Parts: sequence; structure tokens; C-alpha cells
Amino acid sequence: MDTTTADTAGNTLTWKDPKRSLWLFGLVVPLLPLMAWAAVHATGLALFWWMGPIWIFAVIPALDLLSGTDAANPPDWAIEYLEQDRFYRWCTYLYMPLQYATLVWGTWLVATTHLPVLDELGFALTVGAVGGIGIANAHELGHKRESTERWLSRIVLAQTLYGHFYVEHNRGHHVRVATPEDPASSRLGESFWRFLPRSVFGGLRSGWLLETDSLKRRGKHPLAPQNKILQTWAMSAVLFGTLLGIFGMSVLPFLAIQAVFGFSLLEVVNYVEHYGLLRQRAESGRYERCTPQHSWNSNHIASNVALYNLERHSDHHANPTRRFQTLRHFDESPQLPSGYGLMIGLAYIPPVWTRLMDNRVIAHYGGDVTKANIQPSKRERFLARYS
Repeated sequence: MDTTTADTAGNTLTWKDPKRSLWLFGLVVPLLPLMAWAAVHATGLALFWWMGPIWIFAVIPALDLLSGTDAANPPDWAIEYLEQDRFYRWCTYLYMPLQYATLVWGTWLVATTHLPVLDELGFALTVGAVGGIGIANAHELGHKRESTERWLSRIVLAQTLYGHFYVEHNRGHHVRVATPEDPASSRLGESFWRFLPRSVFGGLRSGWLLETDSLKRRGKHPLAPQNKILQTWAMSAVLFGTLLGIFGMSVLPFLAIQAVFGFSLLEVVNYVEHYGLLRQRAESGRYERCTPQHSWNSNHIASNVALYNLERHSDHHANPTRRFQTLRHFDESPQLPSGYGLMIGLAYIPPVWTRLMDNRVIAHYGGDVTKANIQPSKRERFLARYS
């Protein structure tokens, strides 16, 4: 659909989103469990039970390589029209029913089919990939002002038992991003495996404190029904309780594995997004305002259309309520060498990750390592190496 306006001279300006139809690509993700089952039955190859990891760590990086990058931004005058176009909203709304349809179907399949242990593990990771990538959808919806979208965000999070993300991300991470106080901002020299428990438990603690403090200020008990974290945990309890009640306790390991893999995907994305970046302190002691320089950015087409432009993370932190289709590229943002698919795979291998990214962090700060967010236990080592 073309977007048109008139300039001050009365000339008609026309712009069309070149990726408009591509945004539907994100709705392929919740179909991965069905694709896995179909591929196994069509080929006889049990490898395809692992369709989720294959999609994330092989297919998407390959598509990124083939499709390349796109640093173009929509014109300023078109942003309002894009924000109002409900086509883009339906691209996010439809994910949730597809997500839960394949979760229920996948649980039924595990309960009624005696899969070998490795096959069931691969299928659990495939279903977990749907829930984990769904957190990108929950992230998009949770930042919006409409109550319906905020509720949809929490429903999406129920599959991965990560309801506290709704509170912690919006009111914690966005306030403390790229500072040592933020559990979701990884530090220079910090491996993903050290970051993971710090972010999981630190984010849980922060989200709970933020929500209960908010309730106390309104004269409410921390366990009041208005507690948004408890609301989402209750959704998870109902969801898992219903599935266990229908299909039996034998599916509990499957449900647990898919949930853990799902939220671990979120955490490895967190690790990639702000690695080593630091907001500087003013003389007053306050941190500078968050700018596009405080998030790693990527313009790789395939992974962006699969993740609702999540990789244009720099603009997102500068403008959190901006809808995914209007997020912009900034030249001053530090750029990742590839999209998230490849980068999160490399993050699992600390020696490869540090070799690839540490020098990029140092270069971003013009060689001044003191401006980076450094892992405290390695601070002296970095200062000695780069001073």
C-alpha cells in the first residue's frame, strides 16, 4: 500500500514500504513444530525434530547472508501513516494464537507418540524456539499504550514462565540499560554463561521489587490481584496445569525444557544487544540519556523481518513506544557483523565471541577502554592491555 502526502509546494510525495509483505515472514516461526513433524514424515530423517535450532542457527543466518542488509529509513512524513496502518499490528496479533495452537498440538504429539529421547529433546527445543522468539512479539506488544496489546504481551510470555519480563524490561531495563546496575546489559569480558544466571535471577528480583514497590505506593499489598507479575504467573500456572491435566505428568519434562530454552533465547539476545556498552556519568553523577550509541544494531533483512525489527535496537531504546515498522537506522550506532541468528550462536562460544566482539567495543570508544562497561573481575586485565 502506498503512503502519500503533499509537500509545501503542493507536490504529491509517495512512499511504499518495500518490506511490507515480508513482515508476514514472522508468522512462519510458530509453524516450526508442524514443519518439523511434516519434514520427519516426508524424509524419514529424525534430524528435523530439531527444526527450531536449525531455523535459528542455520536457516536464518543463511537467509541473512543471501538477503543482505537494508539501512534505509522511512521518510519522516510517512511514520505517522505507518504507525496507524493496522496491517502491521495483525502481523503481531496473529502470532499468539498460532503459538498456542502448536504448543497444544506439540504437547499432544509428545503424549501420544513414544519419541526417542533425543528426538523428543529436539522437538522440545523446536517448540521452545516458538515461545522464545515469541518473546520478541511480547516485547513489541508490551511497549504499546493500548491495553489489549499489553495483555497480549503477557499471554505470549506465559509459555516461557517469564511474566516478570513485562515489568522488568519496561520499567527496569529501559531505565538502567547500558549501566553496571542493569542485569540485562552484558559487560565487556563477561561470557554468556556467566551473564545468564546474573540476568535471569537479577531480572526476576528487579521486576518483583519494581512491581511490589509500585503497589505499595498505591496502598496495595504486594500479593494483591493487581500485581502484573502474579497475573502472568497465574496464566502460566493455568496453561501448564491444563496441559498436565489433559495429557498427564509424562509431558512435564517436555514443557519444562521448552520453557527454559525459550527464555534462554531471550537472554542470549539480551547479551548480544548491549555487550560492553556504557552510558557515561555526568558531573552530577547521573547517567547520560540513552542514545542510539548504547545498543548494538543490525540491518540484516531476514532476521529483522523474523523478529519484528528487533535488531534495530538502537532506535527502540531511544523511542520505546515506536512501532517496529517505523524503527530507523542511525549511522552512529555500533553495528553487529551479522544478524541475531549467527550472533547468538557465537555467543554460546566465549572464545569466539570475545575474539569477534571485544575489539569492536574498544573501537566504538576510540580505543578508550575506560568508557566501556567492563566485567569487574577483568577490569585490571583490560586496562593493562588497552591503556
